[in-house]
Amino acid sequence: MKIGLIFECGPQGADKLVCEYLASQLRPGVQFVSSTLDNKPNLLGEAGKVAARLLADGCMCVLIVLDLRPAWPDKKNKPCRHDERQVLLQVLAQAGIAVTQPVYLVCIEQELESWILADEKNISDYLSTAAHPYTANKVRKPDEVQNPKSAMMNHFKQARNWRYDDKVHAVKILSQNLPNWKKLSRSASFKRFGNKLMACGVPA
Repeated sequence: MKIGLIFECGPQGADKLVCEYLASQLRPGVQFVSSTLDNKPNLLGEAGKVAARLLADGCMCVLIVLDLRPAWPDKKNKPCRHDERQVLLQVLAQAGIAVTQPVYLVCIEQELESWILADEKNISDYLSTAAHPYTANKVRKPDEVQNPKSAMMNHFKQARNWRYDDKVHAVKILSQNLPNWKKLSRSASFKRFGNKLMACGVPA
């Protein structure tokens, strides 16, 4: 079985690497076919035709994954999940995809690091050494952390005086241990991602 994934990042972007890793843990044996559109404007404009192609190529369902908080935020125009959803629904319809077809939108709120902050043990284990153990604080509601990438940068600075690079570190942190689905599910957007993946190909 094949499942399509569409991202707003580049071919080696953190969103792609992390989602593919977690998806492979949730659905071992499934083939994931990813398409990267480099940035949010491209995703909002092209996701429809890409999703249509993935379905035509045999994917049982397609997940379109985007961050609510863009990499380069526009202070005058705050991101709006409702508005972006409406744009994506329109481009899907223009591509001939009916609302009944298995194409799902997953908006990460605020950004990928929200999922990483959900499991403080992975952060602690990655940044600790035998001589200098580090304990990350528990975050009960990671989706409510307004700038999770900045929070990760602070962890790296405090623990090791390192610079956090999402393309390098995000998937390494999450793969420190077997995924703790209960902790990851503190993030509602991760729960949606997981639920849609698990439902794909399962008879209603």
